[in-house]
Amino acid sequence: MRVYLDNAATTPIAPEVTKAITEVLANDFGNPSSTHSFGRHVKAHIENSRRNIAKHINCSPSEIVFTSGGTEADNMALTSSICNLGIKRIITSSIEHHAVGHTAEFLHEQGRIKLDLVNLDEKGHVDLAHLEQLLSSNEKTLVSLMHANNEIGNLLPLEKVSKICRKHSAYFHSDTVQTMGHYTFDLEKLDIDFITCAAHKFHGPKGVGFLYINKNVKPHAFIHGGSQERQMRGGTENVYGIVGLSKAMDLAYHNLKEHQDHVLGLKQYMIKEFKSFSDEITFHGDIDSEKSLYTVLNVCFPKNEKSGMLLFTLDLKGVAVSGGSACTSGATSASHVLQGIKADTSRPNVRFSFSRYTTKEELDYALEQVKCVFSTILV
Repeated sequence: MRVYLDNAATTPIAPEVTKAITEVLANDFGNPSSTHSFGRHVKAHIENSRRNIAKHINCSPSEIVFTSGGTEADNMALTSSICNLGIKRIITSSIEHHAVGHTAEFLHEQGRIKLDLVNLDEKGHVDLAHLEQLLSSNEKTLVSLMHANNEIGNLLPLEKVSKICRKHSAYFHSDTVQTMGHYTFDLEKLDIDFITCAAHKFHGPKGVGFLYINKNVKPHAFIHGGSQERQMRGGTENVYGIVGLSKAMDLAYHNLKEHQDHVLGLKQYMIKEFKSFSDEITFHGDIDSEKSLYTVLNVCFPKNEKSGMLLFTLDLKGVAVSGGSACTSGATSASHVLQGIKADTSRPNVRFSFSRYTTKEELDYALEQVKCVFSTILV
């Protein structure tokens, strides 16, 4: 049996998305910047997709800029803020995705910004009182905090952070890569400057995403060249990816509550089963369903003579999981997220992440394989 439980890294592309992409690949090849009918027809695919995506998150189509994915979108938000909005300081946390963390560190090392890290509590949640304290200096600031952590699943209260930022005239960017397509967004009501998306996190294609830029923010071009994306990002658009992204969002937001209930049920079932295995099994981050991403569960196992081979053994048994983020391939050091929350990194940890295609039977098989590895200490 082969079981895929690494959906926080990437999700299998939905058949309906493949079909939508294939139809465009087979029939539409014009350059969308061309003025003839071939180009106009392809341009229509892009703009129809933009309008469709904007409808799902309740914003203006002009506020959507297509990118190559979440990493580019995060980079674009941070760098553009410094270049165009006069940002002198970035406030972020030690457990952000590297697309934000490494970018902020690079900008700081170049002397372009001051960098402050907000405190975290014992479960890894942002200390909002400390955030407000940091903002009280009234420096020209961008706050960049992810909506849900990709390794431990903690959720950020976006509305509360937004109000704190506005109180102190700060700009607010949130990496929403793990939550786009899994939670609803109403950007007419949520007062935020930038959010990000990567299609492959919700059964769309890799290599495409978007940056939402609030209409009240006026940054200049991030990639120079042509006048694509309202002169924000030069280069011929990834038409097939954009069409796939739009279709994936349709599927994600169709019967979303049913999807959420199904996946949350799987996560809660796995938590219950692990608790019944052993008192020595614990969980990183918050597992309260109101404060945690329902698609991610980070489990900390006791050490035994086999534990160092846990991921390898599960892979041999056909179970795909992760020891942390998959965005740093070949990494041998401990997860920066677990280090950031001061977790015990000497014990093996596994991130299990689920999708709407995951079944209880698959979880039972995975749980049985974990039991085999820890058979000498799990009772």
